[in-house]
Amino acid sequence: MKVMIIMGSKSDESVMQESQNWLNWFGIENEMIVASAHRNPDKVRDLMVNARSNGFGAVIAAAGMAAALPGVCAAYTSLPVLGVPLDGGLPGGIDALYSIVQMPAGLPVGTLAVGKAGARNAAVLCARMFALSDEKIAEKVEAFKAQEYKI
Repeated sequence: MKVMIIMGSKSDESVMQESQNWLNWFGIENEMIVASAHRNPDKVRDLMVNARSNGFGAVIAAAGMAAALPGVCAAYTSLPVLGVPLDGGLPGGIDALYSIVQMPAGLPVGTLAVGKAGARNAAVLCARMFALSDEKIAEKVEAFKAQEYKI
């Protein structure tokens, strides 16, 4: 299984590179994709509808301001979707945080901290989920814990 890291804009890549770096440390294959819920809704739909058949086991979706991307992703897939709010609108990314965390009942998006800490924690959460069925990743999660949660 691999993780799809999807972001609404190329400018989000510097933050979401943290997810990729940490997933790589855990030995989890991943792919970074730019697709906006507003500018490329058909692309987002196609990516999510086909995510499982393309080998993905989870989605990390990052967005700022209105931050619709994580919720739209969750609407089109049954895979776990982890949302990373990004700064860019209101100070501290609070608008994106509220947008991602306020999902309707039955359509969850696991919401992380704003910015790089959230991007890193999304990768760790994916590792913990994948560790339930992959002993090699479970060993890396335990090593990470022993290293005081540092890679």
